[in-house]
Amino acid sequence: MAQVPLAVRLHRLLDPGGQGSTGAGWINRVLAASIVASAIVAVLETEDSVSSRAPLFFLWTERLFGAVFLAEYVARMIAVGEDPRYRGLGGRLRYAASPMALVDLVAVLPLFLGELVGDTQVVRLLRLFRLLRFSRLGPFSRAAAILLTTLRGRLPELLLSLLVALVVLIFSATLMYLIEGADQPAAFGSIPRAMWWAIATLTTVGYGDVYPVTALGRVLAGMTALAAIGLIAAPTGILATAFAEALRQHHAEPGGETAGAKPAE
Repeated sequence: MAQVPLAVRLHRLLDPGGQGSTGAGWINRVLAASIVASAIVAVLETEDSVSSRAPLFFLWTERLFGAVFLAEYVARMIAVGEDPRYRGLGGRLRYAASPMALVDLVAVLPLFLGELVGDTQVVRLLRLFRLLRFSRLGPFSRAAAILLTTLRGRLPELLLSLLVALVVLIFSATLMYLIEGADQPAAFGSIPRAMWWAIATLTTVGYGDVYPVTALGRVLAGMTALAAIGLIAAPTGILATAFAEALRQHHAEPGGETAGAKPAE
């Protein structure tokens, strides 16, 4: 019986859409647990009262997680040659520059940067970016592919919603500058200053640090707040409808419950 080449075995193990794939089991569970644990450790390490008590623990756990992600990255670079799109050195270089491979690289970088430059803010941020690795795992990769396809399909409608929101933002900030600028120059003395109020109002956050004091300004604030309801609801409704439709189509396809779409590289 001929022995299966290492690249083929790794491809079956790591690629959830590959022929004869076995990667939907323990390997995904190990990687998912490593991602979550790495993020938790990175968060706890920012608290000095915790990290100062066990500095060696945080040092070696980071090295352990880094080694796990490095081993996976190397394994993927070996296995990707089984995909006709990425065969040969040129194909692997194209794969290394793909968005999903760059996500893998971000998971590995903290291991090397931590050793070279120490535990800086940038290194800590990169550790938390490891949570993006969930988009590479089994069902998560298929869900991410559906989400990306949905976003591409509804891009014109989303851009139109963004354009309308931008127009309303500038219009309301300009009017508030004209109405409140003389009474509150610190908050509304220019259109860029008034934009802070407009952003807080249109996003329905409402910090309350700046607000109109004139009657006309309050009328404008009320109209802006009412407009914000529609501006927030429009893209939300577009995405919810499109995502629900994409899921129905996915499950209606033969094998859609288990096979799904292959994630875009």
